[in-house]
Amino acid sequence: MIFNHFEIKHLHHSNHKNHPNHSIMSHKLGKYLALSGTDFSGKTPEQMQQLFRQSLEKGMHGLCYSAYEEGQKPGDILTIDQIRRRMEIIAPYTKWIRSFSCIEGNELVPRVAREFGLKTLVGAWLGTDKALNEQEINGLI
Repeated sequence: MIFNHFEIKHLHHSNHKNHPNHSIMSHKLGKYLALSGTDFSGKTPEQMQQLFRQSLEKGMHGLCYSAYEEGQKPGDILTIDQIRRRMEIIAPYTKWIRSFSCIEGNELVPRVAREFGLKTLVGAWLGTDKALNEQEINGLI
């Protein structure tokens, strides 16, 4: 599940009894906070795996997505085939993905996500290298 501070704040403030969508907002707020309220302390690895499996089977609204495979790192070029392989694994469990870059093969993520019926929140990785920043920003546009 992915959500940001704004979404939680918005749901919390929209959860006012006089709000026309009060019951909808209460339900959404409960779903978001139910996942974050799990106490994992004292759980065995097997119990944690079971909790993870239950969450996965219920589905998640969205996931942060990276197509990098073992041994790869940012800066390595991603192929459309590896993006599809990784997307195929997560597609049954989510509706949205968030990506972190628009260069080095990451620009293919939204197209592949669409093939799997997923929506995207596309990000750009900005740093101190102005040339790379420019490529990232152009990739967003």
